[in-house]
Amino acid sequence: MLVRIVKMQFRESEIPTFLANFEGVKNKIRAFPGCEFLELYRGQDDARIFFTYSYWKTPQDLENYRHSDLFKGVWAETKPMFSEKAEAWSVDKLVSLD
Repeated sequence: MLVRIVKMQFRESEIPTFLANFEGVKNKIRAFPGCEFLELYRGQDDARIFFTYSYWKTPQDLENYRHSDLFKGVWAETKPMFSEKAEAWSVDKLVSLD
């Protein structure tokens, strides 16, 4: 399993648009083949910072998503709203406690 973490910082005026757009695509992203989990977080210290956190069965599943029309459309709408360049990490989960 691959965990993907993406940090995005938005211009304050764009946040309502981003949240509305995310609401419209979140189920499509989650339903994409290989996606097993999706969450959106917002920074407590800086409300302009958001993180997506997703689980992918394989690295190829994530790559298939990143080359899909769904991702291209989401990214084309989201990227112009950033106030800083997005950062992304692909990590392996080592420990999980419930």
